[in-house]
Amino acid sequence: MSSSISMKILISLKLVVGLLLSTGGNFHCQASPPRYTFVVEETPYKRLCSTKNILTVNGQFPGQTMYVHAGDTIVVDIYNKGNRNITIHWHGVKQPRNPWSDGPDYITQCPIQPGAKFTQTIIFSSEEGTLWWHAHSEWDRATVHGAIVIYPKKGATYPFPKPHAEFPIILGEWWKEDIGQLYSEMIQSGGDANTSTAFLINGQPGDLYPCSKPDTFKLKVVSGETYLLRLINSVVQEMMFFAIANHKVTVVGSDASYTKPFLTDYVTISPGQTIDLLLIADQIPNNYYIAAKAYSAGAGVPYDNTTTTAILLYQGNSNSSPTSLPNIPSHNDTKASVHFTSKLKSLADKNHPVDVPHKITTHLFFTLSVNMLPCPNSSCAGPNGTRIAASVNNISFVNPTIDILQAYYYHVNGVFGTRFPNFPPLLFNFTAQHLPLYVLPAKRATEVKILEYNSMVEIVFQGTNIVDGDDHPMHLHGFNFYVVGWGFGNFDKDKDPLTYNLVDPPLQSTIAVPKNGWTTIRFKADNPGVWFMHCHTDRHMSWGLVMTFIVKDGKGLGAQMLPPPRGMPPC
Repeated sequence: MSSSISMKILISLKLVVGLLLSTGGNFHCQASPPRYTFVVEETPYKRLCSTKNILTVNGQFPGQTMYVHAGDTIVVDIYNKGNRNITIHWHGVKQPRNPWSDGPDYITQCPIQPGAKFTQTIIFSSEEGTLWWHAHSEWDRATVHGAIVIYPKKGATYPFPKPHAEFPIILGEWWKEDIGQLYSEMIQSGGDANTSTAFLINGQPGDLYPCSKPDTFKLKVVSGETYLLRLINSVVQEMMFFAIANHKVTVVGSDASYTKPFLTDYVTISPGQTIDLLLIADQIPNNYYIAAKAYSAGAGVPYDNTTTTAILLYQGNSNSSPTSLPNIPSHNDTKASVHFTSKLKSLADKNHPVDVPHKITTHLFFTLSVNMLPCPNSSCAGPNGTRIAASVNNISFVNPTIDILQAYYYHVNGVFGTRFPNFPPLLFNFTAQHLPLYVLPAKRATEVKILEYNSMVEIVFQGTNIVDGDDHPMHLHGFNFYVVGWGFGNFDKDKDPLTYNLVDPPLQSTIAVPKNGWTTIRFKADNPGVWFMHCHTDRHMSWGLVMTFIVKDGKGLGAQMLPPPRGMPPC
């Protein structure tokens, strides 16, 4: 009998046993949760004077906004009627004990193949605010995404005055080329991808692009009222600056956690991140531009230098366009970027206490690098004929042929290794202007880091200047984490921890590690399962700047991973 047949029999037997054991579990002693249908399909959309087919959910771009309360559970039936494999990730939803519905392909599931269906159960817990859902296969999230609004539990209220109305504001990115072809060409060539053609606000490029002005998104407000803007950066490749002409906004949340309110002229937001903003319509009733453009600190790194716009339209005014754009920092204004980010702090009141780990049991130091790999006859499109790669601790991740979660759960050997290093294999001046050639290559491998249940974890992310330094928005699945410190240059293990904020650090699931700098996060590994961590700049992720944690089961049913659902997609 072949090993593949034996493995399928083993998986089937364990699935039956798991389903029998789960009949007393979370999903069977409650009323049926709300159910949604997602049909992934090709849909023609016209932008920038031309029409192309894009992948959508239910024909919508952006996709539908989902509304839930903290602690809810929902079920989503996903039908893939598109022309390529797909998965859906619920970004920032911790999914306690339920990695089976987290979504990253070849990490927690095999992709949903064309013509197939997969049902995901999404378990919300302590999240309150704004999150989003998106495809987690190749770069399909460019068009397959939508907002998630998480209200407080029924009977509870916001920790700020109730707004007059709420609006999701999704920043997006558009290529005239087919996004699947763009991805394939980058992988095959070993080089970088073309920059996008436009940025978007709620699916529209805005007044400054050709053939776009009639459809510019308009945000209608009443003078004197307060509005909650749920800002989401779904842009594939760039951090973004965002501002509204003549208006300030008050930041009240990020990544579905409340923050201490602060007033600001502009916002810096990383790919994957969400920020909740209060806007008071307190200016002379008129029309005002809302605008967003890229923040790109990497020297020589190509970026889209266009500006997307929407219009803040006061009730009673005409639909004529505004005359002036808001003041937005320049594309490489690192000082402005970190100035905004450094003001994020947890609300930390009696109803929203912080629980920062103090007694760290697992210390990790992860270098984040863009690397080069040799190509036969220098035939690749990277620098000097090399292939561009990226790495964490000099390991450039390679997707396995079956997902890591199934391999872990069913004890399938040979799919992944467990020797992901706690520290980089080589110590050097990580942020030096000129680095020796021997630090350029990375090792390609599929390694995971095992964490004990309830371990207190600290990760120091250290950016490097290998090939070219850049910001790295790091996203951790399955957890939120406290951002306790950051700085420029090389992390100093003796001095820098003295500057940590252990009182009210922001609680996030995505944080931008600054170019040639460091960021420290802490979290409690209390969610058993397989959890992905990666740079949310998609070309960096595709080059291998990702890694995977396995959090072991604890004692007792409430500390153990749930069994797999029926109908997991085959590989």
